[in-house]
Amino acid sequence: MSEAHKMPVQLISVNEVVDASDTLARQILDSDFRPDTIVAIARGGFMPARFLCDFLQVHKLLSVKVEHYTSGAREKQSAAVTVPLSGEVRGERVLVVDDVNDSGDTLAAARPHLETLSPEAVRTAVLHEKTTTTCPADFRSHTVREWRWLLYPWAVVEDVGQFIQQMDPCPHHRADLIERLRLDYSLELHPGELDRVIRYHNLEIR
Repeated sequence: MSEAHKMPVQLISVNEVVDASDTLARQILDSDFRPDTIVAIARGGFMPARFLCDFLQVHKLLSVKVEHYTSGAREKQSAAVTVPLSGEVRGERVLVVDDVNDSGDTLAAARPHLETLSPEAVRTAVLHEKTTTTCPADFRSHTVREWRWLLYPWAVVEDVGQFIQQMDPCPHHRADLIERLRLDYSLELHPGELDRVIRYHNLEIR
């Protein structure tokens, strides 16, 4: 595998997602902002947005899709809204939620799209924000100062499958794959997680 494909990866657990969402909810309650509607940025924002709906007792959950990254951290040209907002937000206070704010391009694309729909106010919230961002969120649970790829529970199969497909040569034995993931990505998966990656990517690994 080339050095260009090696990078540190941090696996985020479901409990960590819940705790980070709880931190966001507390920050929002401590502020003067009370959302009427939560907008999840598809696809990474769906789960944290749903937790925030629960914690903040917000019953209206919509979504917008912004495309910027493909799986496995392979970056496209720029971020753009590819599926517009799925409902009406005129006159409402809107909270936009995503999992990670890396470059800031996703929020920079989503926010003006929503503002054209005449909401009363728009605020943004993310689980993790990297110091590389050029568009800081209004609320963040964690600031990531040393860059690494954050691997959330809803992206394990997709992202790790992409990591494996980039390996050259691709391992054919489970033990070799486990070692490559550890060496190239500092990543150790639960056996069940690794089974799903192999199964759903139809990998020929014994």
